[in-house]
Amino acid sequence: MALWQGRSRRKPTGGRLILSKGKRRYEIGTEKQFTKVGAQSLKRYRGFGGNVKVRMLAAEYANVVDRKTNKVTKVKILGVKTNPADPNFVQRSLINKGATIKTDLGDAVITSRPGQDGAVNAVLLE
Repeated sequence: MALWQGRSRRKPTGGRLILSKGKRRYEIGTEKQFTKVGAQSLKRYRGFGGNVKVRMLAAEYANVVDRKTNKVTKVKILGVKTNPADPNFVQRSLINKGATIKTDLGDAVITSRPGQDGAVNAVLLE
């Protein structure tokens, strides 16, 4: 189902508003698709002007930065520990920016937006 992000056809009072133009293709948004923990799965989207966006539907590995040594390591994700966006995301194993994940190196906080960037980047917690 498309998400229309255009102007409402109703006034704040509830009265009807007659628009001078109809709905346009560029006013349609895309539905949210959350990133789960599992075998890596990517989905490509056509953006405005023919550009391509990559969404990560499932992630198995994360690029984790250790601030002490300043090295980046590709580490397996074991699970989601906490998620400030929604506590229900922890039970559903959904990853988004700000979530704390369990890895082989320890706990890490996700700094990227996997649903929009197509990659999971994180910073190791001390």
